[in-house]
Amino acid sequence: MSGSSTTLNIDDRLKKRIKIAADARGYNPHDLMIAAITQHIQREETRENFKQEVIDSWREYRETGLHLTGDEVKTWLRGWGTEAETDIPECHK
Repeated sequence: MSGSSTTLNIDDRLKKRIKIAADARGYNPHDLMIAAITQHIQREETRENFKQEVIDSWREYRETGLHLTGDEVKTWLRGWGTEAETDIPECHK
C-alpha cells in the first residue's frame, strides 16, 4: 500500500530528539523515523520467525525423539572455519 498515509502523534520532546538524531546522521526526521520503524519491524519478524522455528522443532522432537545434545552442537560449531569443520551431525534418539 505504498503512498497510503498513517498519522503518528509525537510529543514535542520526542520530536526534538528525532530532529537531533536525524541531524547527527545527515537524515531528515521522516527518513530517520522510516528507518527506525523498518528496523523494528524486521527485528519483530525475525523474532517471530525464530519462535515459530522453535515451536516446529519442539513438535518434531516430540514426534520423532530425534535430537542432538548441547555438547554435540558445541563440538560441531567449534569446528566451523577450521580444518576440523564437518557437516552437521546426524540426529539420534
